[in-house]
Amino acid sequence: MSRTFYVNGDFVAEENAKISVLDRGFLFADAVYEVSTVLKGKLIDNKAHLKRLARSMSELSMAPPCSEAEIEAAQLELIKLNELDEGLLYLQVSRGVADRDFAYPAKSKSSLVMFTQVKNLLNSPMAEQGLHVISIPDMRWKRRDIKTVGLLAPSMGKQAALDAGVHDAWMVEDGLVTEGTSNNAYIVTKDRKIQTRHLGHEILSGITRHAVLKFAAEAGYTIVEEPFTIEAARQASEAFITSASTFVMPVVNIDGVELGDGKPGPVSKQLRLIYIKAALEHQDL
Repeated sequence: MSRTFYVNGDFVAEENAKISVLDRGFLFADAVYEVSTVLKGKLIDNKAHLKRLARSMSELSMAPPCSEAEIEAAQLELIKLNELDEGLLYLQVSRGVADRDFAYPAKSKSSLVMFTQVKNLLNSPMAEQGLHVISIPDMRWKRRDIKTVGLLAPSMGKQAALDAGVHDAWMVEDGLVTEGTSNNAYIVTKDRKIQTRHLGHEILSGITRHAVLKFAAEAGYTIVEEPFTIEAARQASEAFITSASTFVMPVVNIDGVELGDGKPGPVSKQLRLIYIKAALEHQDL
């Protein structure tokens, strides 16, 4: 049985889910996206994802394809049709179809597509093992705060990590860590402060990042929103990443250097449990 996709107002079988070759998302990566977590058939922190989607569209002068309420109604119907209990819901808005021209078209209707993915999120084996990462140069454009589908550089980084026999890569610009290929990056200093890069055009304002930092502050941790170097990360007590698809995931090795005893540390473990508990109890975090 194939999945059901959503394409511009219609729910269709996966094999029938198609867009035009003139769609600007395909031709120019002129599109934005969001990935929302689904647990027990419920969307987690989805209002925050839709708010960020609206901001991304606004930053690119892209008209919404429909109202936020209509998007969420379609999301919920898609989850129901695919009987998704645990996994992810991918949503993409492009500027739509127009003859190929670099300038924004004077008239085009934004396109909206969505699909679901089954994924083991709550009991991921990697949460028990921890991730190994390498550092790579950050080759991306200068507006990483806009969640666009222009993901070739992060894909290259992810593949470089896999080719090196590790799980992911942390990107470095001007000697400082920006973020992971598809996640925000953190270290826990020797005095148990949680450090992560401040928001700006250099990184994506992660929805999970916002929730985890709030929970960490409530748990009594000091939050330091400042960039850090790879060397500082190698000397940290712990490190971890956050994203909608990983929640809080410990990092135990950076460029071949083990952190602590090479196992997930107590801070990342605690924050993961706090986040999961909150997500299961409250849809909006």
